[in-house]
Amino acid sequence: MLKARMMIAKMTRKIARKMASKSRLLTGALAALPLALAAPAAHAAWTLNLTPGIDQVSRDIYGLHMLVFWWCVGIAVVVFGVMVYSIVRYRESRGAIADTSLLHNTRVEVIWTLIPALILASMAVPAARVLVETGNAAGSQLAIRITGYQWRWQYEYVGTGVQFISSLDRASDRARQLGSGISPYSVPHYLLNVDHPLVVPAGVKVRVLITGGDVIHAWWVPALGIKKDAIPGFVNEAWFDIDPDKIGVYRGQCAELCGRDHAFMPVVIKVVSKQDFQKWLKAKEAALKAPTTPAAGAASTAAAGPRKTARSPV
Repeated sequence: MLKARMMIAKMTRKIARKMASKSRLLTGALAALPLALAAPAAHAAWTLNLTPGIDQVSRDIYGLHMLVFWWCVGIAVVVFGVMVYSIVRYRESRGAIADTSLLHNTRVEVIWTLIPALILASMAVPAARVLVETGNAAGSQLAIRITGYQWRWQYEYVGTGVQFISSLDRASDRARQLGSGISPYSVPHYLLNVDHPLVVPAGVKVRVLITGGDVIHAWWVPALGIKKDAIPGFVNEAWFDIDPDKIGVYRGQCAELCGRDHAFMPVVIKVVSKQDFQKWLKAKEAALKAPTTPAAGAASTAAAGPRKTARSPV
């Protein structure tokens, strides 16, 4: 009996110590939470909704999203409103008696079948229209082949011979290394910048052909409303026609877990005017045709080819 009491006392003290330790950890975590929330973000600002985008298709996708969202809000308000009212108004303490008139009521069953069908139709019609629109790449004036590699993108302007590799920029690559001593907050667009952005013209319908060279990746640019898997041996298609007044730089990321450095595979698009794009493209084509010495040719090949990224921190 005495031994049993001693064992119980010992177990009680052990449990108390564990609870005290967990309590201290929880208190420390709660104290650090406001500091973490107040810290400046190393990436993009937090948003709670989709972006309207920079072309008509992305705006149509945004409009479809908002249509479905407000339908969901309206349904939730009606359903939960009726539920709360019924619970309060017909509670037992007020002497409420169960209503049997709604049981197997044909009129009620027709109404609660017809209304959801109409709601679904009001969402299905615009959804089908937008879906068909996103797949219609006919009439495109420029085609770009995009190939995902671990962990970089290759862009090829079809029919021009212009192609290059786009990788995480050197500043972000150095700052991400464990023990680098470089603050991520000191690097502009940390982990969302590249050495060679994709240059595209505004006001031109561009067709993109997306595939993978090793494993499955996903080319995602929120401003274009495009997220397509890059699958080895398979070509996905998308298109965009950016508004002429949306000149600027837009960013995205690989959206498919593709290995060790998946988080270091950003997408950057530089949108320029038609005239500036033609100048840029002609300069790239001229550089390809220009004669080079063997040493210069080897250097340019090495610069254009896939480079190995630094080992990610583990």
